[in-house]
Amino acid sequence: MSGELGQPQAGPSHAGLDLPNPERNRAGVPGGVIRRAGAQGRRSWIQKVLEQITDSPLQWVTPSEVVPVAVLAVQRYLLEDEPRDTIPKPPLYCYDVTISDGVYQEKCYLDPSLNFLVYKNILKVGIEMKISRVSCLYNEKRLGQGILCIDNVHCGETLEDISLETPFRNSAHEEVPERPLRGGKSHYLALWNNEDPYGDIWLTNKQPEEHNFNNTKIISLSHLEMTWSSRRNFPALLVRILHKSKLRYYGKPDKKMIEPYQTFLEVADSSGTVSVIMWNALCPEWYKSLRVGLVLLLQDYSVKKSYPFRMQPLPVDPQIKLISTMEICLNLRDPPTNIIIIPEKQVKPEWRLPKLNHRFITRSELDDMPENHICDVIGILVFVGRVQRSKKKESREDFWSYRWIHIADGTSEQPFIVELFSTSQPEIFENIYPMTYFVCTQLKLVRNDAQVPKLLYLTTTNESRVFLTGHRGQPYTNDIKVKNFIHWIKTRTDSEEVRTTVIGGYYPYPPVPETFSKYSNSVKVESLLTAISEVRKEIEDLQYREQKRIAIQGIITVIKYIPHATATENASASETLRNANRPSTSQATRKENQSQERDNNKQYQDDDPMGSQYFPATHESLSPTKKKRILQGPCAKLIPVPQPETSAQRGNRPDTPNIFQCRESTSAGVQGKARKTISDRWESPLWREKKFGLIDHLHYSCVHPESIPRKFIFEQRKFLTEQFNSQPAKYIPPEGRPPKLEDFKSARSLGHFEVTILGLNHEIAIDVAFLPMYSPEDLRTSQIDTLLTCMNYSCVYPQETPGNDRLPRALAGDIIKAVTKLDKVHIVGILDICNLGNNKVEVYLHKIYSPTNTS
Repeated sequence: MSGELGQPQAGPSHAGLDLPNPERNRAGVPGGVIRRAGAQGRRSWIQKVLEQITDSPLQWVTPSEVVPVAVLAVQRYLLEDEPRDTIPKPPLYCYDVTISDGVYQEKCYLDPSLNFLVYKNILKVGIEMKISRVSCLYNEKRLGQGILCIDNVHCGETLEDISLETPFRNSAHEEVPERPLRGGKSHYLALWNNEDPYGDIWLTNKQPEEHNFNNTKIISLSHLEMTWSSRRNFPALLVRILHKSKLRYYGKPDKKMIEPYQTFLEVADSSGTVSVIMWNALCPEWYKSLRVGLVLLLQDYSVKKSYPFRMQPLPVDPQIKLISTMEICLNLRDPPTNIIIIPEKQVKPEWRLPKLNHRFITRSELDDMPENHICDVIGILVFVGRVQRSKKKESREDFWSYRWIHIADGTSEQPFIVELFSTSQPEIFENIYPMTYFVCTQLKLVRNDAQVPKLLYLTTTNESRVFLTGHRGQPYTNDIKVKNFIHWIKTRTDSEEVRTTVIGGYYPYPPVPETFSKYSNSVKVESLLTAISEVRKEIEDLQYREQKRIAIQGIITVIKYIPHATATENASASETLRNANRPSTSQATRKENQSQERDNNKQYQDDDPMGSQYFPATHESLSPTKKKRILQGPCAKLIPVPQPETSAQRGNRPDTPNIFQCRESTSAGVQGKARKTISDRWESPLWREKKFGLIDHLHYSCVHPESIPRKFIFEQRKFLTEQFNSQPAKYIPPEGRPPKLEDFKSARSLGHFEVTILGLNHEIAIDVAFLPMYSPEDLRTSQIDTLLTCMNYSCVYPQETPGNDRLPRALAGDIIKAVTKLDKVHIVGILDICNLGNNKVEVYLHKIYSPTNTS
């Protein structure tokens, strides 16, 4: 920060360029403490651009030479209103982008007109980028200082490896803690949400310390409740933390707060439990050091009347009084609060501080619990979904981050299904994977028994906390249900865990009700139906990892089955991936061939499925004893699917005209001749009549590799975890030569369908994907009557049946025949639209309502 201390100032910060006086030596152009490339070394492109700016009469230049740079960091922060702004703007998040030209690193300000590149995860760390226009933004409150602004860019491909050894050209960019280039906000935010602590301002070094209580006056919470309004000074509180909430960020452009955070602690002594609010700069100092169960001595706090609309969590002991008339406030100033963590060994029995009482339930007990029941669970993770995002109601720029997980505890064949929102524990949320022992507290039960399929899952609350492997020493280890789970785990084998674990992929939960009228009552949106002409805008407005559910009207006119490859191909792929990262010669050759073919064909396929035009002769009408129900979604025990065919087996295919469009493709001719042929595609006569007169045809039926749930391989946990997390804010070098996601065995069994829906006015059509799966037994119906039935269930757990290729094709044929009954029928389609980033968008058909199930 140019060697200066103190509060940041509005406008371009002092951590940017230090532009010279004209008489200053040309080599000293770019400011702060300057590093120069050696006389014999390669000249820095960043340095040349800065010199070009200082020579230009304009505030912007087009670099005389445009060369690729590597993106090392993309960091977000809130830019406060400028003094000239008379009307407050909604939250405006800015981005600083750190680039490297191989000689120097430079932190640059991204022009807000390019923010959409970050929203869509097109501009991200690890890519090659060409900057074709730059400008300089001056700090008018400081002499000769400004920052480099990126005004126009072209984002390229991901680089295999980037060196982090190159130094910053401006040493101010290396100062700790990191500060944004612009504005008075003193810190960066997490890249994709506001709940996670991010950066080096968040301390973790607060330790318990013994305290001499001889001269310390203590007041009980119940006594404080009766006397606080007539007191000026408050004696100390000695309390135990019972609950800790996730962080709340309340920064606004017109608020001049440096660290606008808030968190709630529910604390108790022997007389009652009360809410404690920690404000602003105290949160970065203390939040990560405080945990449930710690004993605190609080001094120099303030008290105020409690907020009437906040619901406090239930006390851990029903005998303890819930104090809801006042709140304890902790601030860095006014007055400056003093917080001391008391060591547990110093805690005396006569203080009668409450113990932590957990509410663990087993999966077998879940079915009998009432709606909104609060509980804790422990189990082993058997499915971990990819991180997704949903918009908050109050702002178009603010999002929640969440993922779906399945937890098994051995008391039921069904797992806990948990909607896990970020709990301000990014070190856990971003590092969970299957085969991990997992505890989550303060979960709320969501259920609807009147819906088919029955709705039953858990979701996190504001006070939920998560814990991973390493439970020794945690306060819940003596709970009887925890001990029972640990005993069950010891009876399992590693092979059982490996066989039944899945990671990532598209997850279509929660399921929608069986009738459209029930669906209408269950959703809270401004407009229940989306016109098919508005679908393109809905898709274009999606940001990275945002998933949204919409309803459209239309007519199904085309359905095509895209099967997986044959069972014999790449049989040893999973075993190979368990070995060291360095592939064998043959494996490397195969990857190179596959990569080359992907480059030539530029196509996106569902694990490169074999686009067969035929079903085998063994297609049959399945009897009730052999019929298996179809469903959507990744499951905890899923039928393994063979790996993609080799390029030689696939043969040549034409180029894809659109990156979102999946083409029709054919299987190898030799295989086709050996089979009795029946069509895997149905096309309505209406489609043949209308398809050439459309004003728009949207192609969103491709299933990208990251949407396929994968069989989990423990030895590759780091790579797989990274693939299904959000894009990081800073570049992380890969360890060795990483594998490709396509190399991991799919956990799905049936391939997928491409479905074309024609709008009711016959002017616009959309291609969408449908992902069906098996279930292990026929629980509700003895046959697949219609496509509607097969979309009426979600997420059950098939046993593995390797080598059974007959059943998928038989069921696919039944689905296609069912669709023919919907010819010219007006339906309502429930669509899940997903933005995967980097120009990859998918649309899934989640449910169909026909006239028979609309009311």
